[in-house]
Amino acid sequence: MSKQLTLKIAQKYLQDGTGDLDTFTSIDAAAAKAFAQHEGDLSLDGLTSLSDAAAEALAKHKGLLFLDGLTSLSDAVAKALAKHKGYLSLDGLTSLSDAAAQALAA
Repeated sequence: MSKQLTLKIAQKYLQDGTGDLDTFTSIDAAAAKAFAQHEGDLSLDGLTSLSDAAAEALAKHKGLLFLDGLTSLSDAVAKALAKHKGYLSLDGLTSLSDAAAQALAA
């Protein structure tokens, strides 16, 4: 069952640090933008999909970023995540195009 991480949930988490973010399978762009301002570890291991807009926003997050629930990335998402400056965990990947691999390696 799909469970979306919304801006309202993200704001609550950022205010009081409570809640398990790993239970969400998708994230809307507004929530991703809110997390871009968060400094510190961010575990979103439940995400099974990521839009281009959400990836662009999450790439601005400072700190450790765990996205281990993703099994594949589009080339655009890989290119966006490659801009992330901190540690980026993508341990769940099972397939990756050559272009996506090159983007992440850069």
